[in-house]
Amino acid sequence: MSVWLIILLTVVAVVAILLVAALFFPKHYSVTVSEMINQPKDLVYAYVSLFNNHMQYSEWLRADPELSPTVSGEDGKVGAILRWESHNRDKNKNVGTGEQEIVKMDSNTIELELRFIKPLEATCKLVNNFIEPAPGITQYTCTFYGYAKFPVNLPNYLIGRRIIKKTQQKILRNIKAIVEQRA
Repeated sequence: MSVWLIILLTVVAVVAILLVAALFFPKHYSVTVSEMINQPKDLVYAYVSLFNNHMQYSEWLRADPELSPTVSGEDGKVGAILRWESHNRDKNKNVGTGEQEIVKMDSNTIELELRFIKPLEATCKLVNNFIEPAPGITQYTCTFYGYAKFPVNLPNYLIGRRIIKKTQQKILRNIKAIVEQRA
């Protein structure tokens, strides 16, 4: 056999193995991160609920320094929508196009629907939970729920979850630093 045929057969075999593996990986996935913040729950909740604060702490949005997201509806209330459209020519800074909407709120929870438009269409959910285990201390837990069709479910599950977790942990640390500094 020629070297090219061996290389071709090897590539085909690797792709086939990855596709078969993707059949066994979940299409739905979630990522949960948590942070203890030395401030009362109401203060942390109020800060996180406002989309106008997101540019101060969101690693996703801050990746494009030229981004100017817009908020429609009453900020911090159900139905408020934060929209963004990145035009940055640097692909490492371009955060695409999308929006997030507050779809549910109660005294301990803010639930967002994330709608990504470009570069890939997807709809995800982000649930923020706030608990005050002791006076003046908030346990802030953020859970991202995603879905990826076959065969994209394999890289999303193996790599995407790690990226989301690392970035969400940084976001929660940013919120902690900002909110605790306000004291």
